[in-house]
Amino acid sequence: MALLYGLIWRLLLALVRIKRATVSWLRVRLRTWKGRFWQRTMAALLLPVPVAEFKQKKADANQSSDGDGDGKGAGSRRSRWISDGISLEKLPVHIGLVVAEEELSFTDIANMVVWCMAVGVSYVSVYDHHGIFQKNNSSLQEEIVKQQHNLLGGDDSAFNMELLRNGTDKPQHFVVSCRPIVKVLSPEDGKHSIVQAARKLCHSVEKKEWSSKDISVSVLDVLLRESKNIPDPELVVKFGAVNSTLGFLPWHIRLTEFVSLPSHKNVLYEDLFGALQHYSACHQRLGQ
Repeated sequence: MALLYGLIWRLLLALVRIKRATVSWLRVRLRTWKGRFWQRTMAALLLPVPVAEFKQKKADANQSSDGDGDGKGAGSRRSRWISDGISLEKLPVHIGLVVAEEELSFTDIANMVVWCMAVGVSYVSVYDHHGIFQKNNSSLQEEIVKQQHNLLGGDDSAFNMELLRNGTDKPQHFVVSCRPIVKVLSPEDGKHSIVQAARKLCHSVEKKEWSSKDISVSVLDVLLRESKNIPDPELVVKFGAVNSTLGFLPWHIRLTEFVSLPSHKNVLYEDLFGALQHYSACHQRLGQ
């Protein structure tokens, strides 16, 4: 009798296992069938139209970035960008564009500078780890003016933009349609400026102009801010896969919000505005 019960128990266990295996197989097949069904359905419904539409949208986006000669289009873009800036709960006074890529696009950086102007940002810093933008300062200046005319139209109103190579350079004035200050920075303006400020303090102590007791963090902070003469960046948009600030103004970014984008090449206005929206929505506790 015990042997019979054992056989029946084993039979029941086998049936349960077969049931479980069958249910699992059916679930996999059902998911696969559903996935293929929806893929084929979506392909049948969407692909004939979007292939052309996506190409057209991409062309329109490129045309918008490169600009056209239509003054009406430039005016509508300008109105839209100004409206976007007003719609944000808070707008950074100073935004940094940090490029962590080997190949640089002056046109794309110039586009972003102009977009920052249009939405109402007052200070824009452009930075790359090798200092290429700073070495080619005049080329970047020409590209900014060119893209300003392409994107916002040929409005030659008497607004000035100051483009500075670093804290010791004199401003270079040229006509654009907004009043921002653009700073082109390199690693020399980061850690090197801290070293220079420290040396200045040491020389002051050596000449007995200061005593060692007078030196403090606040004194160093004043010296560094005098050399830069710009507010701390509230927002930095970093481009590239490197997870590093690459020496960008290390003294000035303790409260800065960072947003990373894959690349600065072919970047769209929507990408930059998305970073501004992220900053507008974030709540900074300021160490509390």
